Amino acid sequence: MAEKKLMKGNEALAEGAIRAGCRFFAGYPITPQNEIPEYMSWRMPQVGGAFVQAESEVSAINMIYGAGATGVRCMTSSSSPGISLKQEGISYCAGADLPVFIGNVMRGGPGLGNIAGAQGDYWQATRGGGHGDYRTFVMAPNCVTELGNFPHKCFEVSFKYRIPSMVLTDGLLGQMMEPVDFKHPEIDPKSLPEPDWALGVARGRGKRIVKSYDLKEGGVEIMVNERVKRYQRIEASEVMYEEKMLEDAEVALVAYGISARVSVAAMKMAREKGLKVGLFRPITLWPFPKARLVELSARIKSFVVVEMSLGQMVEDVLLSLNGRAPVHLYAKPGASLITAEEVCAALEKIMKKGAKEYAAVK
Repeated sequence: MAEKKLMKGNEALAEGAIRAGCRFFAGYPITPQNEIPEYMSWRMPQVGGAFVQAESEVSAINMIYGAGATGVRCMTSSSSPGISLKQEGISYCAGADLPVFIGNVMRGGPGLGNIAGAQGDYWQATRGGGHGDYRTFVMAPNCVTELGNFPHKCFEVSFKYRIPSMVLTDGLLGQMMEPVDFKHPEIDPKSLPEPDWALGVARGRGKRIVKSYDLKEGGVEIMVNERVKRYQRIEASEVMYEEKMLEDAEVALVAYGISARVSVAAMKMAREKGLKVGLFRPITLWPFPKARLVELSARIKSFVVVEMSLGQMVEDVLLSLNGRAPVHLYAKPGASLITAEEVCAALEKIMKKGAKEYAAVK
């Protein structure tokens, strides 16, 4: 029988990482993610792991670099401006091909903004965020159970392809309490094979070097191109998404995270009014489910992107569809929660007007 436990979203993310074999955590306090390091501070010693409250976000991500280089399953977490401070270190981890795990509990911005949930970090997360050519595997949960289970997938992908991974959530989901169904068996890290690149005691083997640079002419180009081959395998094999009521839909809502939960309610309202509306939810934000959107565009008349930002994921939808179908945006920035009634009203406006070009619906 599945194990269920009532948990706050941030705590579920932390517990999920531990169950996935995480044994080193370094972080620094910032709302609305403080429950993650707080939870790790007492839970890590229970499983023989290590918790460090670093003196800054910069210190925390560099501690993760060091732990990741030894092959330990490790994690850091923060919220928007704290992730910005970690960006150089995340780029170093990507450049050194280290499988580290990052939790970003988004808040309103830019700058300090506020501590409510928002979705303004999409570009930062999916475009790497730091300097240089690199990617980060990014998953977007829409419930506390997914917060508890996605660390398992993130560590799996990170170690398979040697890439940093991230769960991109927000203050609303982080503070929400729901029953959590942990779907994966707990991993004992001692049962995992030692990666063939990890630093540690040589035991008679040849030396191993973890680095993010190559000063030889053309050296970095070779490193980047080898990394791109792994990125292409991720794009081919690790895309995840969810569909609801798209079989007969004329219009598809496209939303992730908390906006997807609101959009489900809006979809049901629209259906009650006789409007044929469905939902497409990207679960992996990178790799983005481009191919599936293209397939859906063959029979769906238009797409409405719902975001708690000025509109960022909408650009990936536009790039994916490339003019195959009209794309509209309903956006609400500044950490203001979109309501189902607002989304339903926007849908009615679009379906009545039959607009054929990209536009922000207000």
